[in-house]
Order: sequence, then C-alpha cells, then structure tokens
Amino acid sequence: MWICKTLVTRIGALALLAPCFTSAYAQTYPAKPIRWVVPYTPGGLTDNVTRMVTQKLQDALGQPIAIDNRPGSNSIVGSEAVAKAAPDGYTFLTVIAAYAANATLYQGKLPYDSQKSLVPVSLVGVAPLIITAGPSFPPETVGELIAFAKSNPGKVNFGSSGIGSAAHLTSELLAQTTGTTMVHVPYKGTAPSLQGLLGGEIQFMVDVPSSMMPQVRAGKIRALGMFAARRLSSAPEVPTIPESGGPAIESATWVMFLAPTGTPGEIVQRIATETQKIVANPDMRARFEAQGIEATAGTPSDAAKYLEAEIAKWAKVITTANVKPE
Repeated sequence: MWICKTLVTRIGALALLAPCFTSAYAQTYPAKPIRWVVPYTPGGLTDNVTRMVTQKLQDALGQPIAIDNRPGSNSIVGSEAVAKAAPDGYTFLTVIAAYAANATLYQGKLPYDSQKSLVPVSLVGVAPLIITAGPSFPPETVGELIAFAKSNPGKVNFGSSGIGSAAHLTSELLAQTTGTTMVHVPYKGTAPSLQGLLGGEIQFMVDVPSSMMPQVRAGKIRALGMFAARRLSSAPEVPTIPESGGPAIESATWVMFLAPTGTPGEIVQRIATETQKIVANPDMRARFEAQGIEATAGTPSDAAKYLEAEIAKWAKVITTANVKPE
C-alpha cells in the first residue's frame, strides 16, 4: 500500500512539473537548425513562398532553416516524412490545397491521417485561380464557355497539373455548378498542361495567375475569369467569374504550414506569431501580391478551421465527380 501511495504521489508531482518542462524547453527553442519539408520540386509556388517566409523566419529564430524538397505522390511522400518525424519543433511542412483533397482522394490509403497526424501552424497565403482558354477556342467569357459546353456535351477538354490538384477540382466544381459535361485531361504539372493548351490538345485550363498571366499578356492564351471575390491587384484586367458571366464560385490554392502532432503548443504558437509578423510586412505583402497571392497569416486555430472547411469542400466535389487517383 505504501509503495502504491508513493508511486501515485510521484506521478502526480511529475504531472504538475510537465508544464514547467514544456515552458523551459520552449524558452530555449530553437537550439539547432530546423528542417522544413516542401513536398514538391523547387521553383513552384509552394517552394517559392516557403523560401520567402523561412528566409525571414530563420533570422527571427536565430537558427538556420534547411528546405528539404521531397516531391512524390501528390505531396504524400513529403507529408508522410513530417507526420512520422519527432514532434520536437525541428521539422515542419508546407502544403497546398492538394493536401485537403488527398484526405478524400486517398481515403483509407494514406500512411498518415490528414487531420490527426499533423497540426496546422499558419495559413500563409491564398492564391485565387484563373481560368484561361486556348488560342483556337471560340468563347471569350466564362458565360460563353458554359453555353458552348452545354451545346457540345463531352466535347470540351480541360487540362490540369494533375488529378486531385486545386486546378482539376475547381474545373470539376465549375462543371457541377453549371450542369455541364466536360472531359478532364490530367498532365504531370502545370508546364505540360500549358503546352497542351497552346497546342490545342485541351480547350481551357485553370491554374494560378503567376503561371498563366505571362502567357495571357503575351497574347498566346486568353484569360476568361478569376475565381475570386474581387479583381486581383496584380491582374486588374481579368474579371471575376460572375463578371464574366459565370456563377459566383471562388476557388484557390493556398499555402499552409503544418507540424507533427505533439509538437509543443508554445512552439507552434511562436512559429505562427513570427510568420504573421513576416507576412504582415509591407514588402513581403507586395511580393506576395506580385505573384497573385493574398497574404493571410493567422493563428493555428484559424488555419485548423480553414483546413477542415477545405477538406469538406473538396470531399463533396470528388465524390460527386467520382474522381479516382492515378
């Protein structure tokens, strides 16, 4: 009996001291370099935004941040690496909208749980998507595209950077909302999809403005509309979808920072707070806007709610369109 009481007393004492240990750990954090996994190849939106922010973040933290590009399986390879990493505040992950889609697209097959294995740190930025038409495709507006698709069911092809990408699912959402039947042609990335658009293999495609506007301004393709509530300052000549005769649909890809579940809350909050400061800087906001990205850094709670809503939104689209992974 005495042994049991002593054990209980010691366990209780350790429980009371646990917050002190956590606080002390957070105060000395970080004591070594941080690894930041980007589950895509270098040079894309995800990689660029991560590097822009972490270059400033490492200055604020006083430790270097090493970017670890781990592309593969629609971001699953890199996400798994972080989900299974030690939750000590020295491994983080950047994801985009495909992460939310994967929860449904690969349901029961993921080597981690999209909502339990990783915790949101901060929603860094949102990039509204743009719909563009090829040079030989007649429609000049989204309204005309919808009318053309209704008159030619199954004869309009749209491309995307891959199955389950924000570009793909946004196009499916447009078809579902307007009651049109259009054919998806998946490519392995934005660049080959754009070549398909220029070559007439597909009639239209959706992607981020930073990828499409240079071609639009060069007169090689046409911008039909932006999936945003208002026109972007970086592309004021492009109307919103409703202004172009389409339904009131908003859609975007986004950049979010995550950490392994179990990472000390004080560390998650510190990374979120420092990220907010960095993104709120006028120079950084201007750099974001130049790429068609709206700076949105907020709290971990804000990011968690946003991710939950995105998973639910794309689950409905995927299920309705019966989208299957490659």
